[in-house]
Amino acid sequence: MRHLKAGRKFGRNPSSRRAMLRNLTANLITHERIETTDAKAKELRRVAERLITKAIRLGDVAYNKPGETPDRRQIARRLHVARQIRAFIPRYGMVANEEGAMQRIDLVEKVLIDLAKRFQGRPGGYTRIIKLGPRRGDNAPMSLIEFVTEGETTATSEPAAEPAVAETGPNSTPEATT
Repeated sequence: MRHLKAGRKFGRNPSSRRAMLRNLTANLITHERIETTDAKAKELRRVAERLITKAIRLGDVAYNKPGETPDRRQIARRLHVARQIRAFIPRYGMVANEEGAMQRIDLVEKVLIDLAKRFQGRPGGYTRIIKLGPRRGDNAPMSLIEFVTEGETTATSEPAAEPAVAETGPNSTPEATT
């Protein structure tokens, strides 16, 4: 019985499953939006949100203010969180710049500084999964996973559209007027 066994196996051994999640996480952090299967997207959400939560909990220690030198305790704390994040993602990722040339970016710094600042006041829910439909070829359910951008509202928080007023036609019953 699989009681209290969290996570999906994906029909892989542990090392290839971990490598797959590392690569998916690195691609999500690099491009901030990827297309994958539903099961992989749901598992990727767990990993990505844990990494961002670790970076947010680090707080202001993640980046030095101009003219301020961090003490030993702050350096040790930042190094510890950076090592925890580096255990889940590779250090560098590749992204194409405007000219089309490949450029190397530091993924750990992007998580610690960019993503942590972006989601600073948000209590979780940093990613969104959008169902795309079945994949051609094997009919696997596909999804788009992306980081939520600031200022977006959810579909439930928008006011509902008012119902349309039915027009009177030949088959409708007229309202009584007095």
